[in-house]
Amino acid sequence: MTETDIIEKLLEGDEEFKRIYFEHRELDDVVRSLESKGSLTLDDEMEVRKLKKVKLSLKDRMEAKIAEWKHK
Repeated sequence: MTETDIIEKLLEGDEEFKRIYFEHRELDDVVRSLESKGSLTLDDEMEVRKLKKVKLSLKDRMEAKIAEWKHK
């Protein structure tokens, strides 16, 4: 089973994974939108850094769930 298959299974059956997954995607869209402005203000740069840290934390949690599922 591929990682994509596992993600699909988790999205179907694990509400926490689903919430984390979509929150991560939403933050990714926000970061891309901010970065596409070109020249960022200091506040924008700080916001992007903060959002990237949150995204990384969410990704770590998703990866842990995927690893847990692989070892079942």
